Amino acid sequence: MTDDAPELRASDADRERVAEVLRDALAEGRLDMEEFEERLDATYKARTYGELAPITRDLPVGAVAVPKVDMVKRPEGEAGWAERIVGGEGSSTWGVAVMAGFQRKGRWTAPRRFTGVAFMGGGEIDLREANFADREIVINCVAIMGGIEVIVPPGVEVVVRGVGIMGGFDERDESVPGDPGAPRVIVTGLAFWGGVEVQRKPTRAQRQALREERRRERLERREQRRELRESLRDEQYETHREMLEEHRDMWRHGKRRAREQGED
Repeated sequence: MTDDAPELRASDADRERVAEVLRDALAEGRLDMEEFEERLDATYKARTYGELAPITRDLPVGAVAVPKVDMVKRPEGEAGWAERIVGGEGSSTWGVAVMAGFQRKGRWTAPRRFTGVAFMGGGEIDLREANFADREIVINCVAIMGGIEVIVPPGVEVVVRGVGIMGGFDERDESVPGDPGAPRVIVTGLAFWGGVEVQRKPTRAQRQALREERRRERLERREQRRELRESLRDEQYETHREMLEEHRDMWRHGKRRAREQGED
């Protein structure tokens, strides 16, 4: 098992297997109702195997096994990195904003070197839906009393080499490693009384997939709780029915004995 295996994304089937273990533990008396509800809620909130494993670690089944396959799912319709590195010259190689703004976003091809200049204005270079002319591209930003924002999707490796003079280059996740085969984006340039900011943001497809996943998990948790309540009601009903039958048998037995004693 590799060290990064617990960080693999868990699937709905994986969460359901953990939930089944918890139900068995509740039925066997290993968990009380409060513990069961807490762990069940944590199960359906878990995103990775590392989050799932501790939930059943103290139960007989042990920890959740990490599969040998890549469990990361791509949103439907989203191309892989190999398909997005298309070569060529790029659809745009520069953008200038003088007391105004410029944008490069949507379906465009980022060139091997892009230069953006913002003088008392602002620029946005959005690579989330972009293709790439090469495995490594350079974005040269010059912000003078203005600002430029560079937006990259998750999985892209980012290197920031810019210089700030009474300004700054801001990239908080520069040390985050890129996905295998993902492009490398080098952000360089100068910020003078201005700023260049690099942000990681999910794509539209990824945001939609995340919303759908959360909605599905809410529905699943609601259904699980409903089924549990119905199961408990059925068990309580069966218990009461058995108790009533026992009392009725005892009452009949008592009447029969009393009648037999009266005849004697």
